[in-house]
Amino acid sequence: MLLLFPNLLTIIFLCFTSSVFSVSNSNPELESLVNLKSSLDPSNTYLSSWSNNGDPCDGTFEGVGCNENGQVANISLQGKGLKGQLSPAISGLKHLTGIYLHYNSLFGEIPKEISSLTHLVDLYLDVNNLSGVIPPQIGNMENLQVLQLCYNKLTGSIPTQLGSLKKLSVLALQSNNLTGAIPASLGEIETLLRLDLSFNHLFGSIPTPIAEAPLLESLDIRNNTLSGNVPPALLRLNEGFQYANNPGLCGVGFLTLKVCPDSDHIGQIRPEPYGGGVATSNGLPRKEIPETANVKLPDCNQTGCPNNARKSSHNASIAVGVVVVALAMSLISVFIFTKYRRTKQKLGSSFELSDTRLSTDQPREFGRKNGSPLISLEYPNGWDPLSDVRSFNGFSNDVIQGFRFNLEEVECATQYFSPSNLLGKSGLSAVFRGVLRDGSVVAVKRISKSSCKSEEAEFLKGLNVLTSLTHENLVRLRGFCCSRGRGECFLVYDFVSNGNLLSYLDLKDGDASVLEWSTRVWIIHGIAKGIQYLHSSKVNKPLVHQNISAEKVLIDQRFNPMLADSGLYKLLTNDTVFSTLKASAAMGYLAPEYTTTGKFTELSDVYAFGMVVFQVLSGRRKITNSIRVGAESLRSQEFVDPNLHGRFSEFEAAKLAKIALNCTLELPNERPSMDAIILDLGSCTNCYRSP
Repeated sequence: MLLLFPNLLTIIFLCFTSSVFSVSNSNPELESLVNLKSSLDPSNTYLSSWSNNGDPCDGTFEGVGCNENGQVANISLQGKGLKGQLSPAISGLKHLTGIYLHYNSLFGEIPKEISSLTHLVDLYLDVNNLSGVIPPQIGNMENLQVLQLCYNKLTGSIPTQLGSLKKLSVLALQSNNLTGAIPASLGEIETLLRLDLSFNHLFGSIPTPIAEAPLLESLDIRNNTLSGNVPPALLRLNEGFQYANNPGLCGVGFLTLKVCPDSDHIGQIRPEPYGGGVATSNGLPRKEIPETANVKLPDCNQTGCPNNARKSSHNASIAVGVVVVALAMSLISVFIFTKYRRTKQKLGSSFELSDTRLSTDQPREFGRKNGSPLISLEYPNGWDPLSDVRSFNGFSNDVIQGFRFNLEEVECATQYFSPSNLLGKSGLSAVFRGVLRDGSVVAVKRISKSSCKSEEAEFLKGLNVLTSLTHENLVRLRGFCCSRGRGECFLVYDFVSNGNLLSYLDLKDGDASVLEWSTRVWIIHGIAKGIQYLHSSKVNKPLVHQNISAEKVLIDQRFNPMLADSGLYKLLTNDTVFSTLKASAAMGYLAPEYTTTGKFTELSDVYAFGMVVFQVLSGRRKITNSIRVGAESLRSQEFVDPNLHGRFSEFEAAKLAKIALNCTLELPNERPSMDAIILDLGSCTNCYRSP
């Protein structure tokens, strides 16, 4: 009996510990999140909602988003003030597709274990204090499309393994302490759109494969110590190629670069990645090529070298050939530049996630699907926030009934969401043309529940904001519908018939859609009035639009401009709002202070407005430095659309150019308010017109 008793206690203990172990491991994602929390927020100041016994997918874990299978899919904690480290425990969240930890104060190294997250699409670790090297294992993350590691303290070289990221569209490594060569392997990424390596300590030359990347639109290598001949293929990027403060660079066709002194040397056709020579066995200098350069030089000991006489003759022939080829390439590059610019505009871009084409009759598919599977949670009452609401935060039942549609009305209006009625589509929504029973034409924005705020109260507050917006220069919300069965929300807007402002830019001379001068001034003033209304106390609380662009300005039959998506972010998750900013950043609408603050203000809207003014004046989508310089110097021929053929007011052009320049000043406090802008516009004779 005495012997049996200890054994019994042992059995009970083992059963108890086994039970505890089983409970603690019943949710491995919860365990990973708890471990991640202890490293990201060791003081438990910002992530107190991440409890040991909670459910990551019930909406209580701040910044955690789940997919439709109840698996953690997003960590969105940008700008939260986190002061810890990124733990290897993040590798336990196997279904992550988005990590957004930018604008914090994280330190330490990037754990190599992060490479096991093979479903990851977006990795944002920029604007922190991260140190150490970039883990080469990141090259195994086959689905990665955006890699943002800029504004940190990273050291070492750029891993050649990043060239294996075959879906990557954006690689941002600027403002670190990176050294070594630019890996030629990055040129193997056929989807690469933007590469920013500026403000580092990189040396060597620019690899030709990168210059020839088929979709490359932007390459920034400023403030490094690069040298050698710049590949002529980069001429096609125009101002998308930025190379200032690299004294060793040279090349033909680049305005601020000197011609290479040994331009007749064969080495200039294939730039060497590094400077500094080491003598080879034949006495000739040989470049030191670190591992990251991903370039091999011929070895005379293995392949055999010609004798000196034959070599001299051979080199002379090559020199003549090089001169001919260089001249031909220069002429060809100039000839095809214009054609290339047109072709490039047609290429699908990961930034073109438009869902505001409420005003075109032609369906259009956009670039890549947004990779962020956002929060997918059920509301307590089955995701119909208005099902039992009688009054909430001033949102009365009368207002609900006045704006509320049922699913049958929405389905009938769009012919059951017929593809023939599709106006635009993105990763977060689709827009359909519809006709209501009273004959009025509408645009129905179809938004997945996973893109909407998971908190019922917050969603209702957002609806309250949207329904309160009434202005002649804002697209009017007619109503909304939430469907539990479809797991979708539908916003019903007035249909705006003449397309968006973007479709009136970059037109050919003689195109019938070229806007007259008076219409342009009228459109600018209308946009200003719409933004002024949002910023004023006429709404419940001054509202920042956050995403003003030419694409968000719709044009009606009388060419009145109408801002779309005003207040829409009030309904959407932070992840969704952030994903829509990619388009703004790509087109230059994003105010520079957002890089350091991660916040929007009325003055960031003013900056975007200034960019739109430049676009309307110039008739161009991309605002170049030459347009800005022309505006500063009041040389109207450099910033006014040549398609107008001089039919415009010099006085108004100068006034509007000054407004655009003031709106886009680097420091936000130096920009005018929308009230001040409206006063300035009062001196424009075409700012007002009779109906």
